[in-house]
Amino acid sequence: MGNNVSIGLLGLGVVGSGVIKLIENHQEELVHQLGCGVNVKSVLIRDTDKARNVQLDQTFLTTNPDDILNDPEIDVIIEVMGGIDEAFQHILKAFSAKKHVVTANKDLVALHGPELQEAASRNKCDFYYEASVAGGIPILRGITDGLSSDRIQQVMGIVNGTTNYILTKMNTEGSTYEAALQKAKELGFAEADPTADVEGLDAARKMVILSRLAFSTDVALEDVEINGIKNIDLEDLQYGDTLGYTMKLIGFANCHDQQVEVNVQPTFLAKSHPLADVKNEYNAVYVYGEAVGETMFYGPGAGSMPTASAVMSDVITVIKNIRLGINGRQSLAPRFKKELKTPDQQFGKYYLRLHVKDEVGAFSTISSLFHDNNISFKQILQTPIKKYELAEIIFITHKTSFENFTKALKLLRDLNVVLDVKSYYKVEGDVENDVAGVNKTL
Repeated sequence: MGNNVSIGLLGLGVVGSGVIKLIENHQEELVHQLGCGVNVKSVLIRDTDKARNVQLDQTFLTTNPDDILNDPEIDVIIEVMGGIDEAFQHILKAFSAKKHVVTANKDLVALHGPELQEAASRNKCDFYYEASVAGGIPILRGITDGLSSDRIQQVMGIVNGTTNYILTKMNTEGSTYEAALQKAKELGFAEADPTADVEGLDAARKMVILSRLAFSTDVALEDVEINGIKNIDLEDLQYGDTLGYTMKLIGFANCHDQQVEVNVQPTFLAKSHPLADVKNEYNAVYVYGEAVGETMFYGPGAGSMPTASAVMSDVITVIKNIRLGINGRQSLAPRFKKELKTPDQQFGKYYLRLHVKDEVGAFSTISSLFHDNNISFKQILQTPIKKYELAEIIFITHKTSFENFTKALKLLRDLNVVLDVKSYYKVEGDVENDVAGVNKTL
């Protein structure tokens, strides 16, 4: 290692540029913490003619990954190139060369994390990925270090800034989904192709990573139920607001008796819930531990410098491990065999909006159906739609099993008095006392 630790950087985009800037501007702090300097020796790029946000001598740049992966003077690889297959092969090659790896690649970690962790351990290398979830928020280290003595029971998060920005505009300004998405693109919060964000896949990958660490079991992406925000109706947001709730795309993971449930879906949060006031592009993760109770981690979920800060926190940990001679020892195999909750073991409250015939006995028929399926109501709104001789009814249920709720939905669609099941969403938290439990007719 000598007097300096040499870094090989794979990728020089938004995050890679931020890493360069941090290393250049924080060299005194790094020397103070580590007792040695840190320098970027070589950077892998794809296009030598592309304009960059940082100025680097051309001698530092290469289009050949082997110039970095086979360089014996490079101690640590930082992977911020994105993608899956190519990055996966580069990291495996780095471990074979006994190089430590730090990555911000959530897609890669979600799909191949256990395999990469095993390769790192086999080669006595470190593998860290704090920046893969929630940008600059130290949530992974908070779980693995800060809460390591606790039994974590639940992790809920707003872990996608694009969808949180869109829903903030829809909730607070009444923007349509299309208008809010366009604004997010203009501000750089949404990609030209926002599919992975708005359909929930990005958040699902992050919840896979969080669940593995929180519950010490090998959750996979196919275990996550995923629903996005594209079909959310402004009317539902308005009704939710009346009842004391706000809509967020929530990543939810729960573990009880080693049985795990993980999903990503639009969720009505009581306005008193800690996550309800997280707005715009910000992220937050709520963690409930058996001993500690409620905790919440909040901050910028993306961006060059916040994400680069998380990358460099991992780099500092790696270098400290090098100096102590303890690399490759942080990995823990999953403690528990994966066991997913079945629908009858998944419990929650639900928002449901129906269009029904505005006639005597309609509400009684619907109430009887729910009663027969062991579902009771916490809140009810009813409003007539005189133009069509319909009534619109909105229910917030008490806690019930997902199995009972989906069974009731199927039976509702077969009722003569029900014309349409307009929407339904999960509900988290309790509204304030002046709203809770009140039935209203609008």
